[in-house]
Amino acid sequence: MFRPLLVAALAALTATASAAQPDPYPSTYRAIASGPVLIQNATVLTGSGERLDEADVLMSDGRIVAIGRDLEVPANAQIIDGHGKWVTPGIIDVHSHLGVYASPGVNASSDGNEMTSPVTAQVWAEHALWPQDPGFSTALAGGVTSMQILPGSANLIGGRGVTIKNVAATTYQAMKFPGAPWGLKMACGENPKRVYGGKGGSPMTRMGNVAGYRAAFLEAQNYRRAWDKYDSSDRSGDPPTRDLRMETLRGVLKGEILVHIHCYRADEMAIMLDLAKEFGFHIAAFHHGVEAYKLADRLAAENVCGALWADWWGFKMESLDGIKENIALVDRPANGCAIVHSDSAEGIQRLNQEAAKVMASAHRVGIEIPPERAIRWLTSNPARALGIEAQTGSLAPGKMADVVVWNGTPFSVYAHAEKVFIDGALMYDRFDRSRQPRSDFMLGQEVSP
Repeated sequence: MFRPLLVAALAALTATASAAQPDPYPSTYRAIASGPVLIQNATVLTGSGERLDEADVLMSDGRIVAIGRDLEVPANAQIIDGHGKWVTPGIIDVHSHLGVYASPGVNASSDGNEMTSPVTAQVWAEHALWPQDPGFSTALAGGVTSMQILPGSANLIGGRGVTIKNVAATTYQAMKFPGAPWGLKMACGENPKRVYGGKGGSPMTRMGNVAGYRAAFLEAQNYRRAWDKYDSSDRSGDPPTRDLRMETLRGVLKGEILVHIHCYRADEMAIMLDLAKEFGFHIAAFHHGVEAYKLADRLAAENVCGALWADWWGFKMESLDGIKENIALVDRPANGCAIVHSDSAEGIQRLNQEAAKVMASAHRVGIEIPPERAIRWLTSNPARALGIEAQTGSLAPGKMADVVVWNGTPFSVYAHAEKVFIDGALMYDRFDRSRQPRSDFMLGQEVSP
């Protein structure tokens, strides 16, 4: 009876994959086979704005089958007693550098910034991703089931990011989220002008930053026209010369690669929105925007997410005007898309508690945010920004069974992820050491239970 849901979900995934550029390094991810699992009598936050008390969640064949009360128990199902527990979709981090700035933090594993040119659209974060980074397993223990791995922010255009499933693997391709679009990492503000101005080069000012973006996208427009002309012809004659930088930017102009921009100040976010209009692309999300609250209405109107911290501010000039209500204010407008992100190997382990900080800060100024709304900052909104919302980010029939069972409300300093399922397979169990993945790097080292 559930086969049509699975067929529809797989069709959506295939459509996403076919719309993207051909991938010379395709995903080899395969979900671990698992039997049916029924979680009973839990408080369920669906990720789509609903809270269901004393509800059941049924998973089978890697997908969510049903959510509701008194669900029928399938044959051979594993039953989990959810009394006193809370169930949510798996957490998704849109801004991580795990694997490209891997632990231990030494130069040998520092692969996030290709600081050889202000525009390095040709590099892909996935080609530096080390699956043995111990940070993946600690993130899993915090309920993180998917994440986007991005290049760093030294460059105006730093390269492609990749979305992965948080599973133990030997190759990054075995972690690569099937059908997910690439992201393009861009950065505005202090970082590019400091890095290149410090070398006596360009850009050394914010003027130079914007000129650099415009020059790159002008070149990309010409590259796109040349290839569009060739593709629309009978393909006679020699094709245009391939340029790996321009292939990425052409993908952006065609809407196949999503744009994620490191940008703190409201005035610079406004400039980047105007830049996107000038060249005809869409910004999926501004990351780190400590001043996003100043243009929350415009972000919502233009369908741009704000991937933000709960309370980071003041560590450099462009971060001075941050407020603790930032995420709550970005979330308020209709169609507002607020996201709690990490940018940290430590912060990714407690994104639920970062969201709780925002709820507390909002409460102090009279804004009440219930758990069923706040969970979206960690699940469905990041899925929306990454272009994978048809597959994950909320608990709905046919979607991937990426599910976390918490010991109580996730929005507490005492919260623990007790069980974490990815595509319906139990990947982490707080009370079973055999279900706590450890990378090869950690073998032979004692870890406290």
